[in-house]
Amino acid sequence: MADKLPVLSSSPHIRTSRSTGGIMRDVIIALLPALCCGVYFFGFRALFLVVLSVISCIGFEYLWQKLLHKPSTLPDGTAAVTGLLLGLNLPVTTPWWTMVIGAFVAIIIAKQLFGGTGHNFVNPALCGRAFLLASWPVLMTRWVLPFETGFFISPDVVSSATPLAILKGTAEGELPSLISMFLGNIGGCIGETSALALLLGGIYLVLRGVIRIHTPLSFIGTVAVLSFFFSSGDLGATESMLYHIFGGGLFLGAIFMATDYVTSPITGKGQIVMGIGCGVLTFVIRRFGGYPEGATYAILLMNIATPLIDRFTKPKTFGTTKKGGAKYAKK
Repeated sequence: MADKLPVLSSSPHIRTSRSTGGIMRDVIIALLPALCCGVYFFGFRALFLVVLSVISCIGFEYLWQKLLHKPSTLPDGTAAVTGLLLGLNLPVTTPWWTMVIGAFVAIIIAKQLFGGTGHNFVNPALCGRAFLLASWPVLMTRWVLPFETGFFISPDVVSSATPLAILKGTAEGELPSLISMFLGNIGGCIGETSALALLLGGIYLVLRGVIRIHTPLSFIGTVAVLSFFFSSGDLGATESMLYHIFGGGLFLGAIFMATDYVTSPITGKGQIVMGIGCGVLTFVIRRFGGYPEGATYAILLMNIATPLIDRFTKPKTFGTTKKGGAKYAKK
């Protein structure tokens, strides 16, 4: 008889047909265009690294839950999405063993040690990438041009400069055309080069109701405004803006990681604050920091600030006064 009774919880009650597994499937589908572009431009080694990252993340989550006798959360797909995002956030020259270490940091340290799915306070994939970048900065910044990568990376492979590094003046080279940057025919991480592919994935997620446009629009818009008024190098304002928008991991971070349910604000107002904060930090790091890209660290810093943003942007509780007391507490 007890099995037939409904399960009740305290209000508010949220009614939705969406499940975590369904949302993660939509995210994977949305990332497929970026993955396909990465494989097209950088070869099958790119696919190998991304698959290795996904398998490593799933494997570490399985082992952790098995050793601690916890119920498996693998069916929800969060570990697979973390592995996919981590793989897309690294260059094709990444040694396979560093990819495995990054997966360990993302799943065990950034996620499971804080309670598992829904309890991590920073994006696991970005945490894994930031750890690898801090630990092996030379290996993590070996960029190659598209169509010049075989399955095995030669030790004397010729590195190329990313457009943002050329803009910053930390590397020499000729800036690619804007159409090449929009399509993805440039050096960079596996999944961040094609703005077109990422934009298609973002439109899919918005249409499916998986994400709202508040954070991506305010994130990209803030970088666009700042790079327009503070142009880089000898470029005009419009050119500077477009190079900053299409370059680096701005689209990948704004659409797929700054919108993470667990580490981003709940309200629309809070999501706008999140996007503006990410945009300002990204531009400041790009313009004044020692690293030509800043989206990773910007999102991680704003992840930490998310509880504070939620606190100051939460809607007013119904039935209370401005001072916070109950409306009818005293008669």
